[in-house]
Amino acid sequence: MSASEPKPPIRLRLYIAGQTPKSLAAIRNLERICEEHFPGRFEIELIDLRANPQLAREHNIVAIPTLVRELPTPIRKLIGDLSDTEKVLVGLSMVDQ
Repeated sequence: MSASEPKPPIRLRLYIAGQTPKSLAAIRNLERICEEHFPGRFEIELIDLRANPQLAREHNIVAIPTLVRELPTPIRKLIGDLSDTEKVLVGLSMVDQ
């Protein structure tokens, strides 16, 4: 990709369980990482599995919080509160994006 080509949008889904400390930390950490590393290029969808428990089975979510990168493909998943920025970037294959 050349420097003049626009970078692809990043579509993320964060699966949480209500307003637990881990869920709230994951939301804050994800927003911070995206603002710092992908300003203006990201879209975050929050999915509360307490409100929609059937989505856990439908989307193969086995632990929460779980972050899923929908775009760019391939899909990547990362579990935890997302407090380690480098781990999040590497886990989602977003280093140098």
